[in-house]
Amino acid sequence: MKALIQRVTRASVTVDDRQVGTIGTGLLALIGIERDDDEAAADRLLHKLLHYRVFPDAAGKMNRNLQQAEGGLLLVSQFTLAADTRKGLRPSFSCAAPPAESDHLFHYLLRRAEAAWPEVASGEFAADMQVSLTNDGPVTFLLES
Repeated sequence: MKALIQRVTRASVTVDDRQVGTIGTGLLALIGIERDDDEAAADRLLHKLLHYRVFPDAAGKMNRNLQQAEGGLLLVSQFTLAADTRKGLRPSFSCAAPPAESDHLFHYLLRRAEAAWPEVASGEFAADMQVSLTNDGPVTFLLES
C-alpha cells in the first residue's frame, strides 16, 4: 500500500461539481492499493500517516507529526499509484489490486483513520475526482507500508 502525501495549507476534492471532502492545514494522502496489500498494511500505513514528522517545530525543522500539528487528513484513492512505470512509455497496472479488494481496503483505512483522528475527510472511491490543493513547502513524500 502506498501513500503519496503532501503537506498542505488547504485541500479539497470535488465530484460532479459537489465538494465531497476538504481540510485546512494538514496532509493530503493519495492512496494506491496493490495486489498483496491487506488490512495489516492499511494499519501500518495509517500509523505512518498520523506519526510521520513533516510539520515544522519552533526552529523550522520537520519534527512534528499530523497529530502534533493538529492538522486534517484528506484520503483520496488513486489507482494510478499502483502503476508499474519501469518499462516502456505506457503504465502497466498488473500490480494493482482488483477494484473490489481496493474498495474494501480503502474504506477500511478510512474507517480506521476516522476512529483514530477527529479531522478526516475523503474523496469518493472510483469516482472521477478533481483534487485541489496548496502544497506547503512544497513537501511531498511517498510512504509505503
